Amino acid sequence: RGLGDVYKRQGFTMQEVVDRLAEEYDWSDSVSNLSAKLQRESIRYKEVVELADVLDCDIVWVKRGERR
Repeated sequence: RGLGDVYKRQGFTMQEVVDRLAEEYDWSDSVSNLSAKLQRESIRYKEVVELADVLDCDIVWVKRGERR
């Protein structure tokens, strides 16, 4: 599973995610820009944090072997 799957599980379209990112974090309003970042795996950690925020998700660091 990749980052792209998260928005689908949350019930958002890619356009809705891009619109939220553009409004809240001044991202480009281009779906192709976000899609390319996800496909190229070139998204920065700061962008992942912002993406998680607009999807109402938390990023959780769990020590290996201690997964729930």
